[in-house]
Amino acid sequence: MAKIKLFYLHNCPFCKRAFSYIDEARKAHPELAAVEIETIEESEHPDIADRYDYYYVPTFYVGDKKVHEGGIFPEEVERILRRALAEDK
Repeated sequence: MAKIKLFYLHNCPFCKRAFSYIDEARKAHPELAAVEIETIEESEHPDIADRYDYYYVPTFYVGDKKVHEGGIFPEEVERILRRALAEDK
């Protein structure tokens, strides 16, 4: 299983939705709870955020590959979690 990195900002409405969608996906599909998500608030950790290539939040990386950037829907969050679950890393 690959680890997810999630870049976000505290005041971003899309990021708040992404966190809500993660919770919903994990409640609906308990197997997704095993996926580890490292959350990085970009304004608190610019040293980390600057090492990654993205412009919009939320941005999801599965392993070292960017898989989503910007506004997000529930089905996209589930797809990202399932991808991380299926990948070897």
